[in-house]
Amino acid sequence: MALEFETRFDPAYGEPVEVAPDVLRLTVNNPSAFTFHGTNSYIVGRSSLAVIDPGPEDEAHFQALLRAINGRPVSHIMVSHTHRDHSPLAARLAEATGALVCAEGPHRPARPMRIGEINPLDASADTDFMPTLALPDEALVAGDGWALRAIHTPGHAANHAAFALEGTGILFSADHVMAWATTIVAPPDGAMADYMASLDRLLERDDQLLLPGHGGPVTRPPRFLRGLKAHRKMRERAILERITRGDRAINEMVRAIYRDTDPRLHGAAALSVLAHLEDMAARGMVRTEGEPSIDAVYLPA
Repeated sequence: MALEFETRFDPAYGEPVEVAPDVLRLTVNNPSAFTFHGTNSYIVGRSSLAVIDPGPEDEAHFQALLRAINGRPVSHIMVSHTHRDHSPLAARLAEATGALVCAEGPHRPARPMRIGEINPLDASADTDFMPTLALPDEALVAGDGWALRAIHTPGHAANHAAFALEGTGILFSADHVMAWATTIVAPPDGAMADYMASLDRLLERDDQLLLPGHGGPVTRPPRFLRGLKAHRKMRERAILERITRGDRAINEMVRAIYRDTDPRLHGAAALSVLAHLEDMAARGMVRTEGEPSIDAVYLPA
């Protein structure tokens, strides 16, 4: 199944955009190769509010959030995961509003660091974050006229959660599913096996609209989720083919598989290939001496 991305998006920096009844989107002016046009924050509710993913420490965005809140009470701040483009502003917004900060938990890697390994995503991790309310899977947080259910979706990050707006068919999918691009899954921060299991979990749901952490909505979730799953399986086959043809190092595989990709993203691509290889090695599809790593030599099983 072909995966069709939607890259048309107007961030309307500083201005709230209504994306569903009683749901506003505010986009941070922090565009990059990884954040697209910027990080999306969402304001849910009418008289009493929840804010989802307040974003990075950004003064203009903080003021835009306060203007959109417009003096209304904020009872909960929901944080999907602890990457620095999503969570740091939560503490300041909580101080300003008195809201509870809710998330799956503090930052943690998907697996322990290995001897000699450096986490290339350390700079993106908000290790200072600590929720005032840790949300178990399926936990329900209710406000005046709305209720949000936490759906644990590890993969992009170990503590990643999506939030379902009960009774609406809307899921705030954060960085797990985005319409503009595939999600970065980079060990040890994330894990491919977790990501694929989380895709399957969303496929079992009946969501009608996904509102992601970057870019515009996913309007046909089942079709898009099946496309994402097929894309990852295709990437897995491409990696296996490169190993069969004689590639032994991840950088060789990246040069061949991602030859049409912006070279600035080749570092992230290498981590994505590593995530696949960790999963493939665990399933007996490839082999390597010792643990899979970014510098390991990979062989056919």
